[in-house]
Amino acid sequence: FDGPRHLSNAPTLSYGARGIATISLEVFGPRVPLHSGNYGNYSPNPAMKLSKLLSSMWHEDGRVAIPNWYDGITISDEVKEILKQVPDDEAQIQKDFGIANTENIGSNFQEAIQYPALGILGLEAAWVGKSTRTIIPATAIAELNIRLVKETEGDRMVKLVKDYIVNQGYYLVDDKPTEEERMTYDKIARFNAEVSYGAFRTEFDTEIGAWLRKGMVKAFGKDPIQIRTGGGSIPISPFVITLGLPAVAVPTVNPDNNQHSPNENIRLGNYVDGIKTITAILMEKL
Repeated sequence: FDGPRHLSNAPTLSYGARGIATISLEVFGPRVPLHSGNYGNYSPNPAMKLSKLLSSMWHEDGRVAIPNWYDGITISDEVKEILKQVPDDEAQIQKDFGIANTENIGSNFQEAIQYPALGILGLEAAWVGKSTRTIIPATAIAELNIRLVKETEGDRMVKLVKDYIVNQGYYLVDDKPTEEERMTYDKIARFNAEVSYGAFRTEFDTEIGAWLRKGMVKAFGKDPIQIRTGGGSIPISPFVITLGLPAVAVPTVNPDNNQHSPNENIRLGNYVDGIKTITAILMEKL
């Protein structure tokens, strides 16, 4: 029951979810922050190095530029027809999000989330705002995540990112660089990664899908929206993969719940609908 409903807030079944891996990347500069007047034009700036490295990982249209990133991903005509059944109003989505255009990955929203994604979660280098100081930072940090799909294996995708960084001339460490490493290598970065869990996907024509649909029709008087793969990640996938069992997510919360953001919330109507959903499923005969 994790995750939000379809953007229309209609009853939803999600037959899969993406997996997730995280990467912490720290580029090193001078041993300590340096005065930007005294040492500007002399000491390399790790924030600039990190910015250049990150920007090289994507094409201008949003596609990941790391070689072999999309290997093994094929969206057949049959799958495209399934994805088209999801009633997305993309003009409204863009209006709600305040974005003029989208990244060029897939021909629509549902297609886009069938591919593995590489994203920047946060950036840090020295101080900003009222705390700004006229210095060259000592380090610059980026926190990244990879959203995996069923066709992609987590360790392989992490290795693609790691190999790409090495090919950009970086010497990688697990912690702080030694004095010898500082004096030997021009580009030094800390690279730490973790694969949390993989993706899963269940076909629409399984018994569990039919059972859930029947229960939800009784509860709401209409067929639920069926989504091939949700964009988020659900930690049940290790059980699904290890046990070889089909699984379907039944999201119940409102899509504008600010998930993982400030003021995360749930509408009372969705709370009530969640009770109706769970009751209907438990009362439906297997």
